[in-house]
Amino acid sequence: MAESADRDANRALRARFDEVYGQYQRLRSGLDELQIRLAELRVTERSDDGQVTAVVGARGELISVEVAPSVFRDRDAGALSRKITDTVLRASRGAVTATRELVAGYLPPGSPSVEFLRTHDFGALLGRADAVLSRGE
Repeated sequence: MAESADRDANRALRARFDEVYGQYQRLRSGLDELQIRLAELRVTERSDDGQVTAVVGARGELISVEVAPSVFRDRDAGALSRKITDTVLRASRGAVTATRELVAGYLPPGSPSVEFLRTHDFGALLGRADAVLSRGE
């Protein structure tokens, strides 16, 4: 009877291992593609009046800013500064959202990594590791 229980437990463990290993293989095979797509990701935003255009990358890093010549007619440096800042910030927020959505497509649903990209909460990112360590797995 004990041998039968051991065999059943081993089968269940093996099935779980196969499932986790399959998830790992899918994740690993997609990482090269994900890296390429993240490197190519660009988000473009324009100011409400179309005079300022900002382009940012996946991490929200500024790639370029274009200013229409018509913006210089006003000669209001403060307004131009605010317009550029607002446009770049909107582009950066869009890049964060686009990056999170792209990464989520490569990770298992409910992944702490995706949650971290959304909240920037290290507790969510490390919660699973903490739980595993506390159980001694």
